[in-house]
Amino acid sequence: MTTTAQGLHPHVLNALGLAITAGEYPPGAVLRSDELAERFEVSRTVVREVVRVLESMYLVESRRRVGVIVLPTERWNVYDPQVIRWRLAGTDRPRQLRSLTVLRSAIEPVAAGLAALHATPEQCRELTEEALGMVATSRGRRLEEYLVHDIAFHRVVLNASGNEMFARLGDVVAEVLSGRTRHQVMFEDPDPAAVTLHVQVAEAVRERDAVRAEVLTREIAVGALKELDVLAP
Repeated sequence: MTTTAQGLHPHVLNALGLAITAGEYPPGAVLRSDELAERFEVSRTVVREVVRVLESMYLVESRRRVGVIVLPTERWNVYDPQVIRWRLAGTDRPRQLRSLTVLRSAIEPVAAGLAALHATPEQCRELTEEALGMVATSRGRRLEEYLVHDIAFHRVVLNASGNEMFARLGDVVAEVLSGRTRHQVMFEDPDPAAVTLHVQVAEAVRERDAVRAEVLTREIAVGALKELDVLAP
């Protein structure tokens, strides 16, 4: 086995997480520690550590005299960034992307409206800088560079809303945006209209125009859903 001892835990965790979220182990399936240790050629200690992490995500549950039980999807912590990453890597990617994009469309417009009311001068400056960064990297197939600014932009909007519940969704939105790029559910260059809308949202927030900020952000969300109709039907 070439995996180093230090990397055993992440290796096994990733493999099992991907398998469970992809349905390779359906709800109710029993995972036995000795079989997992043998399959991955690791100690039972490593398996126990991995199971504890999976339990924290509510993907599995340990039961005495039974083993480790795979839980149904409705029990999973679907907001966990790692769970999102695994689900986006599986065959259910289109449905997962759509579900997350609908969530964004419900939350981010409201967050943008609140940001226009509560953003600090520093947050307004950051929002403008990230929007301009998106413009600068929106041509020439620079999707990875564009992604950095896109994630930062939406984090600022959620944080600037002043609502701690919205702010905690920053990692979720980051995984959605990263997943679109990582799994090539993006055009070679971002939609120019969408890029312009981000600049306009930054302007609306800076000008304290809550209604305009909300309307423009809703346009961004609608555009993202239309892109999925084309790229991940």
